[in-house]
Amino acid sequence: MAEVPVADEQGTAGRPGEAAGGAAEQGERIMRGLRAWGATYTEFTRRFAAHLGLHSTDAVALLEILYAEDQGAPLSLARLGERISLTSGATTALVDRLEKAGHIVRVRGEQADRRVVTLRGGPAIGEPAVAFFTPFDERMQRLMASYPPELIERFEGFLQEMHTDLAALLAEEYSGGKPRGRHP
Repeated sequence: MAEVPVADEQGTAGRPGEAAGGAAEQGERIMRGLRAWGATYTEFTRRFAAHLGLHSTDAVALLEILYAEDQGAPLSLARLGERISLTSGATTALVDRLEKAGHIVRVRGEQADRRVVTLRGGPAIGEPAVAFFTPFDERMQRLMASYPPELIERFEGFLQEMHTDLAALLAEEYSGGKPRGRHP
């Protein structure tokens, strides 16, 4: 079992017995924390899939569709395929399954190009999603309320910068799937 990060006397998270160090050590602790959050969120998504009786890939796709819709930018089939790294045929089969279960609907005519199909939550997803995500939402709200708004704002900025930097690195350095000009 992996060690769980704990807070030291200064409130700095680290491994048990690990003293707070410089920027490099702090960066390692942050990366450990982000990896731990990612692994836990993956498990959360797996349990959402089980809650709905779906394969985990279908649940990930459903979450992408619901999130995009919630953000006011519903996904097309092609964009969903990009987001979850599936071929167009596999994406279509997945969307067919989700639509048949009533979890999503396909909508035509929402884009400038009226041929583009967008994906939205369907009639069968509302109640199960609310039942599953309400405890998560409540805990996140309590957690966020326990920190000063200024700190949350700084953290949001930090996360956005991390996202922007990683996206740029992927586009510039790893566009071919491996680092440019650095072959073993």
